[in-house]
Amino acid sequence: MANIHVVLLLSPLLAFTFCCLTFAADPASLQDFCVADSNNQVAVKLNGFACKNPAWVQANDFSFSGLHNPGNTGNPFGSAVTPVTVAQIPGLNTLGISMVRIDYAPWGVVSPHYHPRATEILTVIEGSLEVGFITSNPDNRLISKILQKGDVYVFPIGLVHFQRNIGHMNAVAISGLSSQNPGVSTIANVVFGSKPDISTDILAKAFQVDKNIVQQIQWRF
Repeated sequence: MANIHVVLLLSPLLAFTFCCLTFAADPASLQDFCVADSNNQVAVKLNGFACKNPAWVQANDFSFSGLHNPGNTGNPFGSAVTPVTVAQIPGLNTLGISMVRIDYAPWGVVSPHYHPRATEILTVIEGSLEVGFITSNPDNRLISKILQKGDVYVFPIGLVHFQRNIGHMNAVAISGLSSQNPGVSTIANVVFGSKPDISTDILAKAFQVDKNIVQQIQWRF
């Protein structure tokens, strides 16, 4: 009976240990790659894309050309993002990585936004950037820095962040992201450009402004 009591006493600890071991890591990949097959319209939705037959895979499935070309910054924000995700390189499917090129006109900005599925690591190629991210509630602390050519900065997954060119010349950055499809939610677009619109009463109370101001901002998005 003493042995039984010892087992019973240890069982919660063992259960906790087994639980932690079970959820400690993702399973290892069981194949070399899974090139996205955009023509495979499967009925069951996958977390990613269906795999192309490996026998049909070509080098072009793992390649993208054009990242040396500047993006068009002739917009109200003065910035342009050139993505290289699974949409551009099917071979990124299931590999958990992607990248973007970001071009900035003088004083151009990448508006406050967040990536729901990825951490971002940014490298300045040309120019000087002011960058930063904001911690979550309740602190809402701004952690920012001025970056020069060759500097690197990390934006943690899910946190609102931004970049601004603080120079009088064009700037360029390259970012790596820890997802084949990181997604992006630009705060202004999400809040003021939803379809259909969020009620002006809700936004006026949330931002503590007059409803007319909310309507004017919504009109812009």
